[in-house]
Amino acid sequence: MNIFAAVGRVVLALLAETGRLALFAWVGVSHLLRPPFYWRQIGQQMLRIGYFSLPVVALTAFFTGGVLALQIYYGGDQFNSETIVATIVALGITRELGPVLGGLMVAGRASAAIAAELGTMRVTEQIDALSTLSTNPHKYLVVPRLMAAILTLPLLVFIGDVIGIFGGFIVGTQTLDFNAGVYVKNTYDFLEYDDITSGLIKAAVFGFIIALMGCFHGFNSKGGAQGVGRATTNAVVTASIFILAANYVMTSLLFSS
Repeated sequence: MNIFAAVGRVVLALLAETGRLALFAWVGVSHLLRPPFYWRQIGQQMLRIGYFSLPVVALTAFFTGGVLALQIYYGGDQFNSETIVATIVALGITRELGPVLGGLMVAGRASAAIAAELGTMRVTEQIDALSTLSTNPHKYLVVPRLMAAILTLPLLVFIGDVIGIFGGFIVGTQTLDFNAGVYVKNTYDFLEYDDITSGLIKAAVFGFIIALMGCFHGFNSKGGAQGVGRATTNAVVTASIFILAANYVMTSLLFSS
């Protein structure tokens, strides 16, 4: 019976954590469109989450586009590789690799930073002090981060898409000796508006997940410095898992519709 008791404790703990996360997400979403709005906080978080994450997203997208072009060329050199490379690089970057890799990179950087910042505020009782000053901690701390991530992730992913396609273009024309005009024409002909918008919608959802996981684990951290460290690790891990799971769900819905 000890085995069943251990399994039961794990299941109950998982259900309790899921319930806390759902309630936390509901509180955050319910405050997104209700005043007051702390615009200065939102602007600061847009800089921290979006602008400061741009270099890592740009580098990741550029090398991903280059590697994708090489892999497609060497894997399908018996076909018309110039057409295949340009098409698959554009579709792969805009539909999947751009939003997913961009979301994972931002999760590793921004979600950890959010969890560490809010976790430190929790263990030093700064969040409790906000409540005593009649300031809603969710409204002041969570909503600006959620809104900033939702707004900036699509912009980051769009820039990453452009840079990723450019990386494939550079490799295709400089390393694989493709004709630049033909490569650009194939990219333009096969890339559709829906391919770009689907990736940007995914990016907005990933931004919500990144900020939510960072805020949730930071808010619920305890145990001093070790608790903050655990919250930071858990934020990155859960954000990454939820990004991959959400990507699968949205891709399935996209192809089923």
